[in-house]
Amino acid sequence: MLPIARDFQEEVADLHAFLSTLEAEAWDRETLFMDWTPWDVIAHLHFFDEVSLHCTDGEEGFKAKRKELNALMGDGRPMKVIQREVLGHLSAEALLTNWRAVAFDLSEKLGVLDPKARLPWFGPDMGASMFTTARFMETWAHAQAIYDLVGAERTHSDRIRNIVAIGYRTFGWTFVNRKLDPPGPPPFVRLTAPSGEVWEYGDPGEAGPGERIEGTALDFCLTVTQVRNVKDTVLDVQGEVAKAWMDIAQCFAGPPIDPPAPGYRTRTA
Repeated sequence: MLPIARDFQEEVADLHAFLSTLEAEAWDRETLFMDWTPWDVIAHLHFFDEVSLHCTDGEEGFKAKRKELNALMGDGRPMKVIQREVLGHLSAEALLTNWRAVAFDLSEKLGVLDPKARLPWFGPDMGASMFTTARFMETWAHAQAIYDLVGAERTHSDRIRNIVAIGYRTFGWTFVNRKLDPPGPPPFVRLTAPSGEVWEYGDPGEAGPGERIEGTALDFCLTVTQVRNVKDTVLDVQGEVAKAWMDIAQCFAGPPIDPPAPGYRTRTA
């Protein structure tokens, strides 16, 4: 199995174990992520895990699913509404069971692909490894809203290195996505992993003078996934390029989205 597929499966298993402890009333409380409830968050993950299964069948297998979803989204309805139309008949317990089963199935299918195999999506095709990383990243990032909601302590593993890597790789894309020219080479990034290992990205000699980001890998991941505003972390961000990047960092696909306001997602909903 591809290492990233194994990481994805383990992340799903950890989240499933946590969600199994939620009180029934918590499933209907709104989080600070777009006022989605935990039910909405898991419905979103489940919805796109199911869509992703069709991608493993290639372009022909995905074509009908893409047409179906484009039709659902064609009138501008938000995903929250679409997800409730499609999955609203499921109780929290049934949704949780179905989500885990499909996510595991997806991880198994992705895990046996050539890492460079191309998978269709709504935008450009993606390599199997990057595609799986995106599913891992979305699962990890969306889960945080539920931990925040109930004030639960979350244990992170070095699996988040997958997010650090995609976060660093999307430096230039963050600006291009906003129709801006990257203001310079990527800053040097030095992060401490949950295990205490030190991860470094980039070359200090190639980055601009003084351009660097240091701190915990967790804070970097929270920033590039827009789970937190960089000002709500203890990242040491030095240099104009580094500051410009962290202010708008976005490692996920789609149109430009602004990070939450400082202090907003540090509160319990």
